[in-house]
Amino acid sequence: MNSLSVAGELGADPKAEADSSAMLRLIGHVIRTSCQRDRTEINTVLIEALADLFQPLAIAIFRVFTSRKQTVVFACAESSAQGRYVRNAYRPDTAYCRPIHTDAVLQRCQRQLNTVVEVLADGRQRLVFPITQAKHLIYLIDITVAENLAPDQRTLMMRLVEYFGHHIALLDYGETDTLTGLPNRKTFDKHLFEVLDHQVIDEPPCERKRRRKGGNDSQHWLAVCDIDHFKRVNDEHGHLIGDEVLIMFAHLMRDNFRYQDQLFRFGGEEFVVVLQPTGETVVRQAFERLRLAVERHVFTGIGHITVSIGYSRLYDNDTAPDVIERADEALYYIKQHGRNAVACYEDLVNSGQLRVKVPRSGDIELF
Repeated sequence: MNSLSVAGELGADPKAEADSSAMLRLIGHVIRTSCQRDRTEINTVLIEALADLFQPLAIAIFRVFTSRKQTVVFACAESSAQGRYVRNAYRPDTAYCRPIHTDAVLQRCQRQLNTVVEVLADGRQRLVFPITQAKHLIYLIDITVAENLAPDQRTLMMRLVEYFGHHIALLDYGETDTLTGLPNRKTFDKHLFEVLDHQVIDEPPCERKRRRKGGNDSQHWLAVCDIDHFKRVNDEHGHLIGDEVLIMFAHLMRDNFRYQDQLFRFGGEEFVVVLQPTGETVVRQAFERLRLAVERHVFTGIGHITVSIGYSRLYDNDTAPDVIERADEALYYIKQHGRNAVACYEDLVNSGQLRVKVPRSGDIELF
């Protein structure tokens, strides 16, 4: 070894090398995050980055759902001494959801829309970072760290969380209908595929068999909602008023469905609802509730409008075209028989008012 190499080794700064290594790891995590186009995958990468760079005692990523009645948080990713769990960020599992008011720290962060630091009894620190979009809270990042976490580490952690928020905002831009704020058609295709895949793969065989026999009347449903005579609204009042109608209709949808149900703008005046597993009676009530809310609402510039809603069950081995076609058949029946109504495809078939359509994927089971 020559003298220059020895001098270089003797003059090496361990702290500088550690800082350089940490910076390279940080850059690596940022690059990995930037490549993701799925909320669940982004959550996975963030959990891994926080764990690698800061060794926190616990991490929880909460997706926030806010309605007029309450705010609910869904723990879509968690990491602690008990293990690491990442759940589908698009389909809130009610087993991991709770009202935000059950956690005073989370609620304080919601109220202040600023980072909250809570010193725990044993000296640990709980940091909760808000992620907002258009001044609305959409995520909470809850991190518990040791009491000796350096200030520069805390700042770096905050910057990483901010980057996460910006990336989610960019993702939302591509997934969201810019007028109504609801998920768009492209997002619908992806989500429905996941729901159908989940039904076939994850449902226990005994539960599937029992449901087929009528022992369990709880499964996914899909509805197509179409605003009646919407072309007339645009023709008589102009497209700006038409846009206002679409925006208000989206608000009414949010107010009349559960946070775990998925709402989409399918295109034009057509909207789609995918209900999480629910019994048939509750489904009918939910769609009637929306129909009445629209009928009673006074829309700015035009007064009253109505909506027609056709819906169908989601079956094993269904495809997106299958279920959309059945709901559309029910919707078309309503349009031909007076509008401003709710109809179930299976009911119409069983009563002889529609002929059964054999799906592309095979046989359909009616009840």
